[in-house]
Amino acid sequence: MREVSVERLVAPPVSGGLADSVFHTAATHPERPQLALEPTEPGGPWRTVTAAGFRDEVLALARGLLAEGVRPGDRVVLMSRTRPEWTLLAYALWTLGAEVVPVYPTSSIEQVRWVLADAGVRAAVVEHSGQAMTIAAACADPGALLGLWQLDLGCAAELAERGAEMPEDEVLRLRAAVHPDSTAVICYTSGTTGAAKGCVISHANLAAECDTLIAGWGHLLAPRGEQPSVLAFLPLAHCYGLMVAVTCVRGGYLLAHQPEMAPALLLPALASFRPTFLFAVPYIFERIFDEACREAEAAGHGVLFEKARAAAVAHAEAREQRAAGTGHGPGPVARLRHSVYERAVYAKVRAVFGGRVRAAVSGGSPLRRELGLFFQGAGVTVYDGYGLTETTAAVTAQPPGRVRFGTVGRPLPGSTVRIAGDGEVWVRGDTVFRGYLHDPPGLADGWLATGDTGRFDPDGYLVITGRKKDIIITSGGKSVSPQLLEEQLRRHPLIAQCLVVGDNRPYVAALLTVDQEALAHWQRLRGASGRVAQALPADDAELRAQLQRAVNQANTLVSRAESIRAFEILPVDFTRQEGLMTPSFKLRRSAVADTYAEVIEALYAR
Repeated sequence: MREVSVERLVAPPVSGGLADSVFHTAATHPERPQLALEPTEPGGPWRTVTAAGFRDEVLALARGLLAEGVRPGDRVVLMSRTRPEWTLLAYALWTLGAEVVPVYPTSSIEQVRWVLADAGVRAAVVEHSGQAMTIAAACADPGALLGLWQLDLGCAAELAERGAEMPEDEVLRLRAAVHPDSTAVICYTSGTTGAAKGCVISHANLAAECDTLIAGWGHLLAPRGEQPSVLAFLPLAHCYGLMVAVTCVRGGYLLAHQPEMAPALLLPALASFRPTFLFAVPYIFERIFDEACREAEAAGHGVLFEKARAAAVAHAEAREQRAAGTGHGPGPVARLRHSVYERAVYAKVRAVFGGRVRAAVSGGSPLRRELGLFFQGAGVTVYDGYGLTETTAAVTAQPPGRVRFGTVGRPLPGSTVRIAGDGEVWVRGDTVFRGYLHDPPGLADGWLATGDTGRFDPDGYLVITGRKKDIIITSGGKSVSPQLLEEQLRRHPLIAQCLVVGDNRPYVAALLTVDQEALAHWQRLRGASGRVAQALPADDAELRAQLQRAVNQANTLVSRAESIRAFEILPVDFTRQEGLMTPSFKLRRSAVADTYAEVIEALYAR
């Protein structure tokens, strides 16, 4: 099977822009809660803003921006963490027909300089003074900006005040002039390789993405009769995070914002807000699973948790086979074994999500099959998908009720996926962008070459096998795809990240980083002394022996020529702050290799 196409669920919009949904919901359901704001004090209730109130705030900001000189087609940077003002300002800009240019809040001066110049930015909104200084330093002529507004100085209220005298009819006239093919966002790629490129995403692209998800998967977002509620914590500068916010507004769902993805801050917010649905990346599911495992072991229930894990995976596999027509589902013994662990284990896992989530979406990178099976067995079905900035987030998704873990699902309705002769994944459809900024074609006869490699299973489910550019060719001429080895090694509880190297080298090697929480837990379990616990990971002989066993196990999956012959344990993890990972937690391979060039050289000098 080389190509799979799925018919549309929703017709493409023929008029209007994204901001229209704000005004439509306010007119038809003015009292519906649309926005949830963080409690003013710890443990307090989340405050809600109605659809009518949301519209009024968007309109007030649009009038203020218009008064400050922002006009249709102007490009305005939004540089902030995930917070309500980001969403409000985006919709205010779309109301005017202006274009949003998202910038990651941790971007360097050089990265911001590139975006400002490449996009021809006219104004910017930042979160705090540090970002304001970054914009000022990056801008060739700061005086040319219409405005540089700072959220932490109350710029939202200030803009609303400045726009008080601006006629509302003028804003509504500009909104009426926006059409589906108008540009909504210039979204820059996360840049795993090379310079970031500006993806021109139209109102129609985002509408097609979000409306398709609402039509096909909306019933999964909440129990029947309840309003879906979502806690947005993914970076809104990432197309996936932006899609989450727009889906909530278009669907009339209750949208809350959490500015940090760190589990120590995210998990309390989930417990407090108690969403009905979760949009996340594999990292979040991995951390939740690892934390549940560590807590069970620390309480002396490690054997119980492992039995519960195995029962969950077996139960989910049997359900998967039944959905595919290849099995009869869980038998009486499997159902009984599964039910034994419901209260002791599975209910506690669901409680981490807030207790109300029964389905979730994972994106950004493929979710491990075993992890998806575990969460489904624990009562949370994770719908894995695949997409890029160029496809306005998802271009494939797991069909409702027919999830196949280990794949990224089938093409999203309105999309076609093809496997080219060299194994590269090509896509086209309603969500595929209009092209790169300054290079509008960007496509070959409507097809986008993704740079990823993959295959279809017999039922048209896509399996991503790697990146074309990531293929390692050793000096002996052996081609090695690093993904399989890296994924296998990351499954070990002590390993946080892994980079496999070996291009133009005599053999394959690896850089490993250690999960510090898992390391501390492991040291406590083995009764390590304070001296050993404070040692660098690379100096711990027992740790190296543990990781050598993990490497040996991973090597059983590949041939001798593809196996890892040497590895080094790094003292610190790869982080986004250092530019070694993208905001969706994908490795920037070349950046890691450059940073640790001396370590890699030493691996081959032994």
